[in-house]
Amino acid sequence: MIWDFAALLTLLTLVSGAIWAADSLWLAPRRRRLGGDAVAEPVLVDYARSFFPIFLIVLLLRSFLVEPFRIPSGSMIPTLLIGDFILVNKYVYGIRLPVLNQKVIELDAPERGDVVVFRYPLDPATPFIKRVIGLPGDTVRYADKVLYINGERVNTTARGSYLGVRSAAIHTGAALVREELGMHSHDIILSSASGSPDGEFKVPEGHYFVLGDNRDNSRDSRFWGFVPDHSLVGRAFFIWMNWDRGPGWGRIGTVIE
Repeated sequence: MIWDFAALLTLLTLVSGAIWAADSLWLAPRRRRLGGDAVAEPVLVDYARSFFPIFLIVLLLRSFLVEPFRIPSGSMIPTLLIGDFILVNKYVYGIRLPVLNQKVIELDAPERGDVVVFRYPLDPATPFIKRVIGLPGDTVRYADKVLYINGERVNTTARGSYLGVRSAAIHTGAALVREELGMHSHDIILSSASGSPDGEFKVPEGHYFVLGDNRDNSRDSRFWGFVPDHSLVGRAFFIWMNWDRGPGWGRIGTVIE
């Protein structure tokens, strides 16, 4: 169990619902017997009755449909920029109970190339966002800034140099590359000024290998290992706002590739 905003929201829903139910079943009838309709409803009960539906609706939407997140780092540049506010599909990989994070309904599994939000395995209270590269059973090799999956080199196409704005300006001049992962096609950036660890990784069952699109500036599976299925939160699919030293109007309404 992870005590975060979801846990707080669940607690508020349960407490407000319990207060309202207790009053409706026992306390309100007793007040009417003693003093009739003239007896005022306690303030706590009034608040519980008013806020319980709000807490419940937000909990259901956030737990089972979509959840908003804000991008705090540049590890997914150029796909996601610092200050992007995104929406995450919570049900695409299965229905999970809030707080307990236990999957109760199996649906689809992540596909290679999906941008996923997950709980960082070394600190489950912290959400991370990366791209799925390796599926269970895959062998992933990263060598000299080249990606191989099951022995085959991933197709890439050079697209010139990256031109960053605002917080991403520090990455201006990095190589902009189009990468193809199955049905997914997306941009990544590679920096000649910095490097990232090489290695070969065998993805265990029930786990995924993930990388950031800013390949040389991302702490991902090359550093800390694999993402277990139970840590998945959902698939990022939409940018609904950007705020990085001011509004980024051009980012609004962008579909995440």
